[in-house]
Amino acid sequence: MVELLRPDGIVANLKASSKKQVLQEMAKRAADLTGQHERAIFDVLLERERLGTTGVGRGIAIPHGKLPALPKVCALFARLDRPVDFDSIDEQPVDLICLLLAPESAGADHLKALALVSRMLRNPLFCEKLRGADTADAIYALLTHTEASNAA
Repeated sequence: MVELLRPDGIVANLKASSKKQVLQEMAKRAADLTGQHERAIFDVLLERERLGTTGVGRGIAIPHGKLPALPKVCALFARLDRPVDFDSIDEQPVDLICLLLAPESAGADHLKALALVSRMLRNPLFCEKLRGADTADAIYALLTHTEASNAA
């Protein structure tokens, strides 16, 4: 996860009241980090959501998409200040969001990143730690330092 995520790619208390607003805020922050156009990122995320929700259950969403001009796979992580309806498969509101963006040519790298994030967020104890972390630095430390223990 350390190669996908930068410390400035973490939002500890994102304020949003809807799925669309979450995606807009995440697209805005992703644009700042990647140099890509905010609207292009937002459109890719919306297009992916139309195929089926990225709300995977237990309060977690992993919105993702591919952009032609992106140089490498990157991630952003946000914990919402209040859960929002994300059309999740278990119909539970979402408060943990990990956004993944990949170059169009990423193929296997995109899938590996999705698998890594999914594996990490499948652990209920780990998600509770993320929910309890009170700063972006604490969240970043959890996401980048638990990778070795989750790989087993």
